[in-house]
Amino acid sequence: MAEQTDIRTTERAAPPGEARPAKPDSAVIRDALGVGVAVGLSGFAFGVTSAGAGLSLLQTCALSLLVFTGASQFALVGALAAGGNPLTAAAGAFFLGARNAFYGLRLSAVLGYRATVKPLAAHWVIDETSAVALAQPDRRSARLGFTVTGLTLYALWNLTTLGGALGAEALGNTDAWGLDAASPAVFLALLAPMLRTTVERVAAGLGVVLVMVTLPVLPTGVPVLLSALAAPAVLFVQGRRERAKEPAAAPAGTAEIRHTAEEDRV
Repeated sequence: MAEQTDIRTTERAAPPGEARPAKPDSAVIRDALGVGVAVGLSGFAFGVTSAGAGLSLLQTCALSLLVFTGASQFALVGALAAGGNPLTAAAGAFFLGARNAFYGLRLSAVLGYRATVKPLAAHWVIDETSAVALAQPDRRSARLGFTVTGLTLYALWNLTTLGGALGAEALGNTDAWGLDAASPAVFLALLAPMLRTTVERVAAGLGVVLVMVTLPVLPTGVPVLLSALAAPAVLFVQGRRERAKEPAAAPAGTAEIRHTAEEDRV
């Protein structure tokens, strides 16, 4: 009876789970529009880069309409501009965009869309829409943030892609204007804010080293694929270091003594 009383007392004293307060719709829309507009303007740089790589206006716009993953699009046209094999360039872009599949697994539970809506929503599953949706305190706000971010970014990205491609055709040789640097600059600007931990920074740094070392000796596009090995290599080393730091298991007798002492206190 004493044990039951102690348990109930402990349960009453335990703090309840902290629930995030509801967020006004206006705040969700404001944040979503800010992200959509800020990133959507980068479509101009993609349009210029794609046209400079030799893609036609139709091909450039089709990439933004059908692929709609900024980093993968930049990787594809960048590899093509360097003279890489189209299959190798497409493979690099595919592996870079594969992260969206993991976003989709998480967002499927958060958004809770019906089966008929999921295929349409999947086209908008990218870094920005995932970040805005996962930052919301409840399902309604998550759906609102996801929808506003996706709609704003998709519309603006495609419009600025068209404008960039048309502008590149009017300018002529984009290399003469220094616009060939737009692709890596925008890609780094999108990537840098995501590197928050030491492990992420080390993995990114190792990936850069792998690209720089293998770029002069391997075909275009292959160094990008090899750089993907940086993440599992860093995680493997980190796992071994953490296992090495774990204290040795306590002897069985020590555990029994501790258990008896806890029973005596009860």
